[in-house]
Amino acid sequence: MTATPTQQENKILRQSVLGSRRLSNYWWAVVASIGGTGFLLAGLSSYFQRDLLPVGDTRGLQFIPQGIAMSFYGIAGLLFALYLWLVILWDVGGGYNEFNKETGMVKVFRWGFPGKNRKVEFSCRLQDVQSIKVEIKEGLNPNRTLYLRVKDRREVPLTRVGQPLSLSELENQGAELARFLAVPLEGM
Repeated sequence: MTATPTQQENKILRQSVLGSRRLSNYWWAVVASIGGTGFLLAGLSSYFQRDLLPVGDTRGLQFIPQGIAMSFYGIAGLLFALYLWLVILWDVGGGYNEFNKETGMVKVFRWGFPGKNRKVEFSCRLQDVQSIKVEIKEGLNPNRTLYLRVKDRREVPLTRVGQPLSLSELENQGAELARFLAVPLEGM
């Protein structure tokens, strides 16, 4: 999430939120594509008794059970790769947070999966914002999230899903947002 105060003397704060178009997803999509293709070609090579792979020797594989198993893993890998490429294409989870003092509105926008609910939006009035909450959970699956606390006790997440932000980055963004909205910062 990158914050850029924009337009009309800092009356609008817009933060971009990185969705599924991050380096790790590209990496795993490429790895799954190559691996799935390799396994599928190895399985098909054992069926056709012909070496379809440019590297290695698959002549020693028997179609039953090794070729079938490798074909299954290849298809599963390619389906997983297809899922990753589609999520990257659709930029699921990407969007922005906009805090507009001119209109007095907060808008949180994210892209979802295609369909009826492709656009996920939340908006409320600035005067309904109660505070900015920081939640930090450490351990095997660390979670560092900023929430917008609204007066009706809802907590709307403002940070990206996946890779947690560094503590200093989370603290700076939370403090900047609380200062901009003139609300307290909770959890620090």
